[in-house]
Amino acid sequence: MQENLLHGRLKAHSHTFHKIVDFNPVKEKLLHLDFTDNNKELINIDLSDTEKFSAYVEEKLKKSKAKFGIGGYNENRVLYKRSHLFNGELSRMVSKDRPIPSDSITNFKEKTNNNNSQFYADQSHSLSSPLTEIADARTLHLGIDIWGEVGTKVYAPLGGIVHSYGFNNTFGDYGATLILLHQLDTVTFFTLYGHLSLDDISRLTETQYVIRGQVIGHFGKPEENGYWPPHLHFQLIKDMDAYEGDFPGVCKIDDKQKYLSNCPDPDLIINMMQYAV
Repeated sequence: MQENLLHGRLKAHSHTFHKIVDFNPVKEKLLHLDFTDNNKELINIDLSDTEKFSAYVEEKLKKSKAKFGIGGYNENRVLYKRSHLFNGELSRMVSKDRPIPSDSITNFKEKTNNNNSQFYADQSHSLSSPLTEIADARTLHLGIDIWGEVGTKVYAPLGGIVHSYGFNNTFGDYGATLILLHQLDTVTFFTLYGHLSLDDISRLTETQYVIRGQVIGHFGKPEENGYWPPHLHFQLIKDMDAYEGDFPGVCKIDDKQKYLSNCPDPDLIINMMQYAV
């Protein structure tokens, strides 16, 4: 019932949502990027190498003359094998050969003025999430990814307040993350923005108001976005289940029904998939 209620509210308000990135479907191209095992190009790419992964995405966009790449909701992805965070091992560890720059964390601590915050981690482990153990592989993607250039502006599609934010710095995680709380005609839900820049979240305070169309972030650099090619992970969430500054963006196939029910299709808000080619 609640799932249908939220879906109905989002459909009813679809014409009121602000664009989430600067994309003009009349003048610009949007490329669908497939990261399932149907994409045979991925066989020849070392996705654990962020530079090579980024070069692949950049080349795909360049060849297609597309401003952005997009896709991923309810997609069973192979690319999560690049990180121990998703492959079934106990891991909240930062990859030793890809350490997070200490000055990035130090600056974030200083700007937030909260050196005991649960929303950042030191260089040896992450404290950003209650998730501490993964029984087996998580590969089903729960959000939509928009791939583009570092520094791309991210807008709030509707008004709300800052629920929480965090620096989820494990290799393959969200990096700088923002979660907003919204209400539409008495129906409450959340939006999550992953892979932002640290500077974006350093300016935030919890419960601060965000207005429709406000710039709330930018596509972060690999060293602050979880070591991914620059992109935005956008996700809808009905029930945060006590998470703060983080929420699973990928689930086990066996948990598909549970998580997709709690995380509706983000295209209900961004309305971009219709333009993907």
